[in-house]
Parts: sequence; structure tokens; C-alpha cells
Amino acid sequence: MKAVIVCASVSHGNTRRVADSMAEVLGARVVSPEGADLAELAAADLVGFGAGVFHGRLHPRLTEFVKALPGGRGRAFVFATSGFPELPLAPFTRPLVRLLEGKGFEVDGSFSCRALDTWAPFKLVGGINKQRPDAGDLAAARAFAERLRDGRGRSS
Repeated sequence: MKAVIVCASVSHGNTRRVADSMAEVLGARVVSPEGADLAELAAADLVGFGAGVFHGRLHPRLTEFVKALPGGRGRAFVFATSGFPELPLAPFTRPLVRLLEGKGFEVDGSFSCRALDTWAPFKLVGGINKQRPDAGDLAAARAFAERLRDGRGRSS
């Protein structure tokens, strides 16, 4: 299976660590939205899209990249890192999942985990989730990638 992961990791490298853990399992190349090759994405069997969460939304570099993609693609998944947990009634991955589905992707699932957050008020105390993503988070990311690889995706 050929896989590519498009990752916008801008603050502390948290999202990139999660992407790298998934990439090990999938044998995927991790690229930034700016470094993504549209021909490579079109030829991939599975494309991952991940970013950190800022103000309750995935980073705009990633969402703008997906908005600009042409339609008619294959399988995809979404992942995120955030200082706060994803809310069941308003998951921050849902808008990107819907956008990808509108582009013709079959979204096999989403993954999110907590990560260091130094947004304004938290910066005063050095941030929250200082040790995240931890070994357990990265193991969960690898397990999610294994399910995708084996065709057993869905949310985690």
C-alpha cells in the first residue's frame, strides 16, 4: 500500500510526532501542505491529513490545502493534536472529514490525542499537557494506523 501523510505541525512538533508514528506503520512519507505533490497524493492508496487544533479548528494551512485539492480521490484519514479533548457533539476533525468527503475521498476514520498547549493563558504556567503526546498516545496512533493498514479504520 502506498501512503502519504500531509501534516501541518507548527507550534511544538506534537502533530509531526504523531504523523511520524503513523508513518512508520504505513510506510508513508510525511509532507507539509506546501511540500505535498498532487501527483503523489493522486497515486496513493491512502492519504492522511493532520494538524494541531487552534481555537477549536484544525490549522488553516491544512484546511486551505484541502479546499484547493481537485476532486476524485481515494481513501483518507484525519488526525489532530489538541490541548483539550475532542467533544463528541462538536469534534474538531468533523469539518475536515466533511470537506474531504465532498472532494470524493472515502474517510476511513479519525484520530486525536492531547498535546502540549501554550495558548495565551496557559503560557503563563508553561502550558498544559506538558508531557503529551506521550508513549501511550504514540502507541495509540500506531494502533490506529495498523487498523487503517489492515482495512479496519474508523474513529479512535
